[in-house]
Amino acid sequence: MTRRRKGGDHSLTALKSIRAARPDGAPIYVIMDNLSANKTPAIRAWARKHKVELCLTPTSASWANPIEAQFGPLRNFVMGGSNHPNHTVLARKLQDYLRWRNTNARHPDVLAAQRRERAKARSERQQRWGRPRPQAA
Repeated sequence: MTRRRKGGDHSLTALKSIRAARPDGAPIYVIMDNLSANKTPAIRAWARKHKVELCLTPTSASWANPIEAQFGPLRNFVMGGSNHPNHTVLARKLQDYLRWRNTNARHPDVLAAQRRERAKARSERQQRWGRPRPQAA
């Protein structure tokens, strides 16, 4: 599902789609970023009623969200070196990539791109909270 703008109604639609894919009523845990559109009162109420646990990552902690490793390959394969004429064409290319990605989840190029993205996220985390910067001479 691609949208021009982010909003609570779109997040709720996505959650309903996830719940519909698992109609047995078992609890579902969804890791989401801390975007305000992902935690509206309507979404929180719906999630409680339908056994969907929202796991919100801390602000500025993209490294804590496992889906982030998927965006590097997506950027490389879909948007790298491209100039899509409009939103519709870009959305179509994204859907094409996701279909290919789901069919070829263990493809060496995809796995390598995911490893690079995870390494980049780890290095950003260390830079932000980790080692102190060396003192200037």
